[in-house]
Amino acid sequence: MIFQNTDINQTLIGVFLGGKSLMAGKVKNGKLEKKVNKIINNLASEEEILKEVIDVIQQVFDEDVEGIGVGVPSLVNVSKGIVYNVSNIPSWQEVHLKAILEDRFKVNVLLNNDANCFVVGEKYFGEAKNYSDIVGLILGVGFGTGIITNNQLYSGHNCGAGEFGSIPYMEYDYEYYCSERYFVNKYGETYSEFYRRALHNDKISIAIFEQYGINLGNAIKTILYAIDPEIIVIGGRLAEVYKYFEKDMWRVVKTFPYKQSVSRLQIKVSNQADIAIMGAAALYLDAYK
Repeated sequence: MIFQNTDINQTLIGVFLGGKSLMAGKVKNGKLEKKVNKIINNLASEEEILKEVIDVIQQVFDEDVEGIGVGVPSLVNVSKGIVYNVSNIPSWQEVHLKAILEDRFKVNVLLNNDANCFVVGEKYFGEAKNYSDIVGLILGVGFGTGIITNNQLYSGHNCGAGEFGSIPYMEYDYEYYCSERYFVNKYGETYSEFYRRALHNDKISIAIFEQYGINLGNAIKTILYAIDPEIIVIGGRLAEVYKYFEKDMWRVVKTFPYKQSVSRLQIKVSNQADIAIMGAAALYLDAYK
């Protein structure tokens, strides 16, 4: 399908398919006009979950919609619009989602993984609007990275670019030490429990977040060796505890040997509550550019 001339004022739909959550929203003039959230049975069949996806899109779809973007936590063949091995949805091993949705709704459909949607969303609607070289970090169940260079999303040939979480670090890898599972695996509690205690000035919990900041700082240094971004935007659930690890994260980042890169680097926390939807919609804007 051929893309028409596009800008941020077009009417688009963004969809995010998580494990048990499904969200869709209509984005018009750069703002989220209508949103649908739905809990789904992640163990259902491929056809049943497809029906759920089509249903939530239908609830926000109208004749003004010019494109649909979909974010999924999986490997994606971007050009063919196929998603593979979707996290926490066993039945979705190979789904030709682009073709199915384009046949149903008769508009252009773009697909990408959740980290790439996040960084594109921040570029068009969030903290990275005024930057051209951007890294988006999702700190949650995993450690996801999205990359924009020269104002264009870089996914790699197989949508595998930016998998910094899989790089070996200490006994395991960066995802082990920089995601939510770090707190459970190493200390036996969820990060939210340590957050609750930190809010009451518990010194042990605060020290645990400081160590997390050291781990994240080392991950960011690794990213800086590979990419020279202007800004890193942090999202995901761990972003809410940023104030507890920010200082130690920066202390480590500042040991990066190329001082000019560090002095110019901005690190910000996402403030867009609906970035999963907005980022999926922004795939359409990025693809045209």
